[in-house]
Amino acid sequence: MARGRRGLISAAVTVVCAVTVLAAPGPAFAAAGAPRPTPTPSASSSPAASTDKELEEVRERLEKLYREAAAATDAYNAAEEKADEQSRQLVELAKKIVKGKEKLAELKERAGAAARAQYRTGGLPPEAQLMLSEDPEEFLDGTGRVLQGERATKHLIEETKRTQEDLEQYAADASAQWKKLEANRKAKATAQKKIEKQIAAAEKLESQLEKEERERLAELEREAARKAQNDWLDTGILDDLDGKATARGKQAVKYATAQIGKPYVWGAEGPDSFDCSGLTSQAWASAGRGIPRTSQQQWQQLTRVPVEDMRPGDLVIYFDDASHVGMYIGDGTIVHAPRPGRTVTIAGAGSMPILGVVRPDAG
Repeated sequence: MARGRRGLISAAVTVVCAVTVLAAPGPAFAAAGAPRPTPTPSASSSPAASTDKELEEVRERLEKLYREAAAATDAYNAAEEKADEQSRQLVELAKKIVKGKEKLAELKERAGAAARAQYRTGGLPPEAQLMLSEDPEEFLDGTGRVLQGERATKHLIEETKRTQEDLEQYAADASAQWKKLEANRKAKATAQKKIEKQIAAAEKLESQLEKEERERLAELEREAARKAQNDWLDTGILDDLDGKATARGKQAVKYATAQIGKPYVWGAEGPDSFDCSGLTSQAWASAGRGIPRTSQQQWQQLTRVPVEDMRPGDLVIYFDDASHVGMYIGDGTIVHAPRPGRTVTIAGAGSMPILGVVRPDAG
């Protein structure tokens, strides 16, 4: 935030005297060690090697940890977006307060000038001024001007009162916005702690595996994704998928696929790294269409379309909590930023549980 902007916010929040405390965060998950293998009496297996069943348990545990981290990332991104908006609103309120103070000072100066003019007439009632006047006609002209002056003074008083009321309202609004800003800063901090805790737990779990176990675990992940994709394709979904991308959809797909190979970093929106919704929101921004920042907001706010009607550029939302999103690019595939430790890649659209599909450029 620029120094001038900070100054405006500072001017606006001098009225703030309390900070809203964010509600306590939801339960965090403690890091867990990997299930240690029980030696399997086999001539072809090492005593330290885990069975596929045990590695499958590890895979499911890792998936759970990374999904929880993804949900926390959505919360972090939403809080950050709200905090940015509240900062902008505080700046606007600060500008209004500054202008209001300048206007009030001008009105007070005008009121003072009117008071000084009245003092110069001696504050005499009109009858006395008529009797003392050497030129009654001039007096009558002056009386008209006095009446105009009285009306102007009344208007001046009313305008001053409205300006003071506006300043009080701006101050109250600034106080409320400041409290919301602080609450969202706390929400960001809470989400960040949860993200870091979940990722650390997952990394610790993976670090306890031997090289051969990590390789087998990666193969199990690929097998699970292939099975899910094949099950999805076996429904005949591709037989109905013939939607053509719009010009904007093509541009969004072009941007997203150009990021393949870049690392996943939670909260990132490019250009060097992305999280899942950072990739999709920036892809559509490149096509001239601003969309919500998080996968949950994208699910809630964008137009939903049937899966069988999706076309390249549409966003596929995953899991019951809408914690992941990818962009459909055709032929039953998506481009997405999977999770920490992975890079932007192409995957089967059905390789994860689909919640639904949304269309950024509907209509």
